[in-house]
Amino acid sequence: MTTLQPPAAAAPRPAPPRARRDRRSWTGWGFLGPFVAVFALVFLAPIAYSVYLSLFRDRLIGGTTFVGLDNYTQALRDERFWDSLGRVSLFLAVQVPIMLGIALLVALALDSGRLYGRDFFRISIFLPYAVPAVVATLMWGFMYGTRFGLVGDINSAFGVSLPDPLSTDLVLASIGNIVTWEFVGYNMLIFYSALRVIPHSLYEAAQIDGAGQIRVITAIKLPAIRGALVIATIFSIIGSFQLFNEPSILQPLAPNALTTDYTPNFYTYSLSFNGQQHNYSATVAIVMGLITMVIAYVVQLRGMRKGV
Repeated sequence: MTTLQPPAAAAPRPAPPRARRDRRSWTGWGFLGPFVAVFALVFLAPIAYSVYLSLFRDRLIGGTTFVGLDNYTQALRDERFWDSLGRVSLFLAVQVPIMLGIALLVALALDSGRLYGRDFFRISIFLPYAVPAVVATLMWGFMYGTRFGLVGDINSAFGVSLPDPLSTDLVLASIGNIVTWEFVGYNMLIFYSALRVIPHSLYEAAQIDGAGQIRVITAIKLPAIRGALVIATIFSIIGSFQLFNEPSILQPLAPNALTTDYTPNFYTYSLSFNGQQHNYSATVAIVMGLITMVIAYVVQLRGMRKGV
């Protein structure tokens, strides 16, 4: 007598390849979604709203009206805006090379291994970057004071008359000194980190060939940290065009030298919060952002080009 066996359960069919790909795609978007949401909220949305504001203008009669590109035409003809842009361009051309040059020299000295107390100097040079910009500017503003600060005390103690650092002729250089003091350590850390990952085999080969320290720097170290140099330069350019904290905080100490249109960002702030010209303020900010983006992109292309 034969016994009937129940049929074996059929093995589950594997999901089609396309379904598996779709599932993995949605899984990836699940991880990426929070970042995309925050990025759109804090970056893309403000830009879109600024563009929207720049297309309108508040009028005494008629209220807010659509004006198209009239605000941009006004910005391109605004002498106050171009004067402020010229000041930060001069600031960039002088301060950025000095700051990056000092940072590079310090990084090379720390990387050479011949500097006594390397860890102490590394922390000491980086420490000013940990000081908030507001505190640093207030500290330097007090030292710059000719009536109550360090410069005034030196004049009184030694019977001399030092130039006023907050005068019209020297205030830009004084701001450059503050920014350099703040960010030399930051750029030094970028260069020093890039120098530490250079393979030691290159140094050994250079030593066998009899290359000196200068030759090692020019032929090995500087080409190896080229990317870090470009990144630091781009960050410094963007920071120069965004100059705001230092002139705005020092402005009460030097109201004649630091006007409300001293830098583009200061001008934009003054238009919006003091002049209640929100639409035109958004326009100036967008124009300044485009100028900064173009210059930074050109510097990046130039810096990363092979053979330059």
